[in-house]
Amino acid sequence: MKNKNTIKLSKEKRELMINEIKTYFSKERDEDLGDLGAALILDFIEEKLAREFYNQGVSDAYQYMNDRMEDVLGLQK
Repeated sequence: MKNKNTIKLSKEKRELMINEIKTYFSKERDEDLGDLGAALILDFIEEKLAREFYNQGVSDAYQYMNDRMEDVLGLQK
Protein backbone atom coordinates (compact mmCIF):
# COMPACT_ATOMS: atom_id res chain seq x y z
CA MET A 1 0.00 0.00 0.00
CA LYS A 2 1.38 3.38 -0.98
CA ASN A 3 1.79 6.20 1.50
CA LYS A 4 -0.87 8.90 1.14
CA ASN A 5 1.92 11.48 0.85
CA THR A 6 3.33 9.78 -2.24
CA ILE A 7 3.48 11.95 -5.33
CA LYS A 8 0.82 10.96 -7.86
CA LEU A 9 1.93 10.70 -11.48
CA SER A 10 -0.29 10.54 -14.52
CA LYS A 11 -0.08 7.36 -16.58
CA GLU A 12 1.61 9.28 -19.39
CA LYS A 13 4.20 10.89 -17.08
CA ARG A 14 4.91 7.55 -15.42
CA GLU A 15 5.48 5.87 -18.81
CA LEU A 16 7.79 8.71 -19.84
CA MET A 17 9.80 8.35 -16.63
CA ILE A 18 10.04 4.57 -17.02
CA ASN A 19 11.40 5.08 -20.53
CA GLU A 20 13.90 7.65 -19.22
CA ILE A 21 15.14 5.15 -16.61
CA LYS A 22 15.49 2.46 -19.28
CA THR A 23 17.38 4.88 -21.55
CA TYR A 24 19.71 5.87 -18.72
CA PHE A 25 20.56 2.26 -17.90
CA SER A 26 21.12 1.50 -21.57
CA LYS A 27 23.35 4.51 -22.33
CA GLU A 28 25.19 5.00 -19.05
CA ARG A 29 25.47 1.47 -17.72
CA ASP A 30 25.19 -0.57 -20.92
CA GLU A 31 22.42 -2.61 -19.28
CA ASP A 32 19.07 -3.59 -20.71
CA LEU A 33 16.36 -2.90 -18.17
CA GLY A 34 12.81 -4.04 -18.79
CA ASP A 35 9.60 -2.19 -18.02
CA LEU A 36 9.15 -4.01 -14.70
CA GLY A 37 12.67 -3.26 -13.50
CA ALA A 38 12.38 0.40 -14.47
CA ALA A 39 8.94 0.63 -12.82
CA LEU A 40 10.34 -0.81 -9.59
CA ILE A 41 13.14 1.75 -9.60
CA LEU A 42 10.60 4.52 -10.19
CA ASP A 43 8.46 3.17 -7.32
CA PHE A 44 11.51 3.27 -5.05
CA ILE A 45 12.31 6.85 -6.07
CA GLU A 46 8.69 7.90 -5.50
CA GLU A 47 8.49 6.23 -2.11
CA LYS A 48 11.92 6.97 -0.66
CA LEU A 49 13.37 10.01 -2.45
CA ALA A 50 10.69 12.16 -4.08
CA ARG A 51 9.61 13.80 -0.82
CA GLU A 52 13.12 15.22 -0.33
CA PHE A 53 13.17 16.72 -3.84
CA TYR A 54 9.68 18.15 -3.31
CA ASN A 55 10.58 19.66 0.06
CA GLN A 56 13.74 21.19 -1.40
CA GLY A 57 11.67 22.74 -4.20
CA VAL A 58 9.25 24.22 -1.66
CA SER A 59 12.15 25.59 0.37
CA ASP A 60 13.82 27.07 -2.72
CA ALA A 61 10.53 28.70 -3.81
CA TYR A 62 10.03 30.14 -0.33
CA GLN A 63 13.54 31.60 -0.29
CA TYR A 64 13.09 33.02 -3.80
CA MET A 65 9.80 34.69 -2.86
CA ASN A 66 11.33 36.09 0.34
CA ASP A 67 14.19 37.58 -1.66
CA ARG A 68 11.75 39.16 -4.13
CA MET A 69 9.64 40.61 -1.31
CA GLU A 70 12.75 42.23 0.16
CA ASP A 71 13.41 43.74 -3.28
CA VAL A 72 9.86 45.12 -3.37
CA LEU A 73 10.13 46.57 0.14
CA GLY A 74 13.37 48.26 -0.96
CA LEU A 75 11.28 50.39 -3.33
CA GLN A 76 9.59 52.18 -0.43
CA LYS A 77 10.28 55.92 -0.20
